[in-house]
Amino acid sequence: MILTVTLNPTLDKFYWVDHLPLSLERVEEEIVIRALKSSTSAGGKGINVSIFLAAHGVDTVAMGFLAGHTGQIILRDLLSRDVTANFVWIEGESRTNVTILEQGKEYHPVRIHEEGPEVPHPAVDVFLRKYERMLARAGYVVLAGALPPGIPDDFYRTLVQSAKLRGVPTVLHTGGDPLVEAVQEGPYLVKPDVREELRFGDMPLRTEEEIIRAGRRAVECGVKACLISHHVTGDILITSDGVWELEAKVPLTTFKNLVGADDALVGGILVELTRGAALLDAVKYGMAAAVATAEVEEKLCLDKAAIERELDHVVIRPKGGG
Repeated sequence: MILTVTLNPTLDKFYWVDHLPLSLERVEEEIVIRALKSSTSAGGKGINVSIFLAAHGVDTVAMGFLAGHTGQIILRDLLSRDVTANFVWIEGESRTNVTILEQGKEYHPVRIHEEGPEVPHPAVDVFLRKYERMLARAGYVVLAGALPPGIPDDFYRTLVQSAKLRGVPTVLHTGGDPLVEAVQEGPYLVKPDVREELRFGDMPLRTEEEIIRAGRRAVECGVKACLISHHVTGDILITSDGVWELEAKVPLTTFKNLVGADDALVGGILVELTRGAALLDAVKYGMAAAVATAEVEEKLCLDKAAIERELDHVVIRPKGGG
């Protein structure tokens, strides 16, 4: 079983529009934008990973905090997708995140993210007790997404520590200070979330050299593999054995929705690892899953045949001097 932790789940709402005006000559005019279509689904990075895993027949349990009517919608959607849920309920309302996709510019989505409800201390204690019990069944743990209000920056670090004591490898898929804190405990795989800022702590991630330097620092902390996005169709994998460049040879014009691509990448890696694949083969499948996801309007591509077709477009090259 793969346990995913999404501390700040969301109800994802997508709107596709023909044109998105960003300014008007007459500021007093009202802006009306008519959506060509829309969709709504349970979301949050760990939840997306669980949905992907369940579609591949992998037993998965999603944990985190839910609140209010929105939380009930998220829960119903997860259960309908064969994801086992073990959430802690809190006061307030789970957040809603909005993504606007303009026709012809889908690779530059406009995102509006709510903060989410504050998590009280008693709820944190309940979550930690549940988490400890679930570790006894877990083969991997995925810690993914932003932290909600009320959760300290070192919380993922605490969760990695607990999993490590149980011998359960962790996958860390977050950014900012929570990432920097948790890396110190040496999770198995780190996939930094660099959507808001191209940094890994105090280290910029603009060039290949900077990415490799940051990845090596993570490996020095005990991380087995660090996978960092270099551009839209390429990542760099850093391990103690070397450095590899991954590239998907597909044109950007084929992309329709990039929002779930990173989560499909993590899900794809875990699917293959649970099947006993070597890390490089697992990362290649994950990259194919990310590309297939970017090429459909749905948030995640769950079509295994479509993912397998993309394997021919993914190239992995060792980098000299790695």
